[in-house]
Amino acid sequence: MSEIQKTKLGLIMATDPRWVNIAEMQIGEILSDHAWCEQKAATTCISLIVKYAHHEPIVEQVTPIVAEEWGHFRRVLKELKKRQLNFEMPRKDVYVNKLFALEKKGLNPQQVLVEKLLISAMIEARSCERFRLLSLHISDDELKAFYREFMESEAGHYHTFIQLAKGVLPADYVMNRWNEYLVAEAEIMKSLELRGDRMH
Repeated sequence: MSEIQKTKLGLIMATDPRWVNIAEMQIGEILSDHAWCEQKAATTCISLIVKYAHHEPIVEQVTPIVAEEWGHFRRVLKELKKRQLNFEMPRKDVYVNKLFALEKKGLNPQQVLVEKLLISAMIEARSCERFRLLSLHISDDELKAFYREFMESEAGHYHTFIQLAKGVLPADYVMNRWNEYLVAEAEIMKSLELRGDRMH
């Protein structure tokens, strides 16, 4: 896929297909990092609920995501144990930190919420794209099925966050800002070293 083409998720830059091969050689590390990504996603969603408890759609639609992400965390831990692999300590997520650095400052409360929702949508979209690659190309058939389930779940979360953002501010504003995030995210992807021990 050309870098100027968008994936079905809207991502401008597709993951280098070599990533799957590198990840497969470090499957214990990739599973550990995956587990921590699920834990962080659940924590982020809880923070959204706490901060925006007055916003009914956030509470109603993000609460199920918390349960699902925490369930995913437990499933990945179970997979590690089944394969007799160690659960490694969390590592700094350079990709996510760079995304958060894109968040605009000096905004009104509604715009701040949209920024947070779009960053969450972006993380889910990239995770979904990488789960798809694993579900298609990893040699282990059990892991193919394992990651297909995660891919479908993350795609749903991505759409939920985008729709929630459209419920806060007009769709034109949200999608203009989303397109800015897509361009910036592609630049982040170009700047990162291709590593097989990280989900992002």
